[in-house]
Amino acid sequence: MSLLDWLVLFGTLGAIVVYGLWRTRHTRGVAGYLHGGYADKWYTIGLSVMATQASAITFLSTPGQAYTDGMRFLQFYFGVPLAMVAVSVAFVPRFYGLRVFTAYEFLETRFDRKTRQLTAFLFLVQRGLSAGITIYAPAIVLSTVMGWSLHATSISIGAFVTLYTVVGGTRAVSQTQKHQMVVMLGGMAVAFVVIVTRLPAGFTFGRAVGLAGVLGKMNIVDFSTGLGSRYTFWSGMTGGFFLAMSYFGTDQSQVQRYLSGRSITESRLGLLFNGLVKIPMQFLILFVGVMVFIFHQFNAPPVFFNDAALTRVRGSRRAPELGALEQAQRAAFGRKQTAIAGLEAALDRHDAVEANARSVGIRAAEADELAIRETTRHLVREVLSPADANDTDYIFISFVKANLPRGVIGLLLAVILCAAMSSTASELTALASTSVVDFYKRSVRPSASDAHYLRVAKLFTAGWGVLALLFATFASLVDNLIQAVNILGSLFYGTILGVFVVAFFSKRVRATAVFVAALCSEGLVIAVWLATDLGFLWFNVIGCAFVVALSWLFDRYRS
Repeated sequence: MSLLDWLVLFGTLGAIVVYGLWRTRHTRGVAGYLHGGYADKWYTIGLSVMATQASAITFLSTPGQAYTDGMRFLQFYFGVPLAMVAVSVAFVPRFYGLRVFTAYEFLETRFDRKTRQLTAFLFLVQRGLSAGITIYAPAIVLSTVMGWSLHATSISIGAFVTLYTVVGGTRAVSQTQKHQMVVMLGGMAVAFVVIVTRLPAGFTFGRAVGLAGVLGKMNIVDFSTGLGSRYTFWSGMTGGFFLAMSYFGTDQSQVQRYLSGRSITESRLGLLFNGLVKIPMQFLILFVGVMVFIFHQFNAPPVFFNDAALTRVRGSRRAPELGALEQAQRAAFGRKQTAIAGLEAALDRHDAVEANARSVGIRAAEADELAIRETTRHLVREVLSPADANDTDYIFISFVKANLPRGVIGLLLAVILCAAMSSTASELTALASTSVVDFYKRSVRPSASDAHYLRVAKLFTAGWGVLALLFATFASLVDNLIQAVNILGSLFYGTILGVFVVAFFSKRVRATAVFVAALCSEGLVIAVWLATDLGFLWFNVIGCAFVVALSWLFDRYRS
C-alpha cells in the first residue's frame, strides 16, 4: 500500500473514533453507558441500525458471494421492509412503554424470570459466536495486505474494538456509526465506478450486464418452490421476514439502537428508513461483486484468490499439479475470450443465432474454469487444511489490492474496518447489556450502586471481547462468512421470536408452557439443521411456529 492509502485509512478511522469519544465524553452512570439515553434522532437511528447489520462480512463476503453465485442472495432481504413495519407497530411501543434497557426485560413482565433468562441466554450464545466471525472478517483484509499472521491480526483488531467500546459504551457506538455508514456506502459507490471505468474500451455497461446475464449472475428473483434452495422469492418473503423480525425486534444489538430514540416516532422513522434503504444497499454491494466477475472475464483471475495459500502450495511437493491447473485455466480463459469477442461481433451485427451459439461457448468455458477452480480448492485442502481451501472471502480484497488506484485502496480498507468496528462494538455493548441487566443485576447483585454496575458493565464488555476473539479462531472453518452468520442467527432467532409473539398476542398462555415450548422448538431446529438440507431461512419459520403451537398445546394440556 502507498503512503496515501495509509493516510486515508488511518485518517478516516481515527477521525471517526475521536469524534465519537469526544461527543460522549460527559456520559456518566450505567444508564448512559448501556442505553445511551433517549437522545437520538431518526436519521442517527436509521444509519446506526444499518451500520450494526452491515458488518465487515457484508463488504468482504457479499461481493464474493455475488462473484460465485450471482445476485440471488438479494432475495434474502425481501422480507426486511415488511418486517420493519411490523417491528415499528408491535415491538417499539411495548418496549418504550416499559422503558426497558433490554428486549428480554419485557418477557419477565409477561411471563417470569426463567423465560426471560432462557431467551436472553439464546441471544448470548448466537450473538457471542457471531461476534467472533465479525472480528475474523476484517482480519482477513489486514493479514492479506500486511502479510501478518491471521490469528495475530484477529487479536489486534478485536483488542482495539474492545478497548474503544469499553471506553465509550453504547452512546459512543451510536454517534460513530452514522459517520461509518456514510463512509461505507461512499466507498462502495467509488469501487463500483472504478470497476466500470476499468472495463475494456467500447464494452458498454449494458453489454456488461448482458454478459453477466449470459453467465447466470443476474438471477435476482427465483420463484421456484423447492424447500432445499436457500435463496428464493418465497424463502426471502417468509423466512427472511421472520429472520428480520427476530433480528430487529428481539436482538439486543438492534433493539438498543432504536431504544435510544427521542420518541417512539423517531425510532419508528429510523426503522422504516432502514427498511427502505436496505435492499438498494445490498443490491449495490452484490452488483459490485458481479462487476468484479465481469472485470475478470477480460483480465485473467487467479486460479485461487488466497495468495498466501497458493504460495505455500507452490512450495510443496505438489507444486507441479498446481502449475498444470494454472495452465489449464489459462487455456479455458483464452477460449472464453474468443467466445466473448464472437458474442460482441454477433450483437453488433444483430445476429441472434450466432449470439446464442457464442453464449453457449462462453458458458462452456466458464464451466471449465469453475471445475478447475474447484479442483484447485481440493488441492489446497489436501496440502494445507480445509480452512485454507476457502477463498470466496478473498475475492473482493484481492481485486482491490491488484486493480484499484492509490487512495481508493485505503478508502475501501477504511470501509471494511469501519464496518467491523460498528458491528462488533454494537455486539459487545449488547452482550454486556444483556449480561448485566438480565443476569447479574437480576439474579446476582440486585441492589448494588450505580457505580458498581458501571464497573461490571465495562468488565462484561471486555470479557465478551475476549470470548469473541476465541470464537474468531474457529471462523476459518466456514466456507462463506456471510452465510455462516445468517445460518447461525437462523438457528436461534425463530425460537426467540416465537416467545415474543406469544407474549404479544396470546394473553392466556402461561410462563411454563412457553418455556418448555421454547426448549423443544430450539432442539427441533437444531435437529432439522443437522439432519436435512432444508434452506436455513426456513429455520426461522419453523422455530417461531413451533413455539407458538407448542405453547398453546402445553397450556391447554396443563389446564
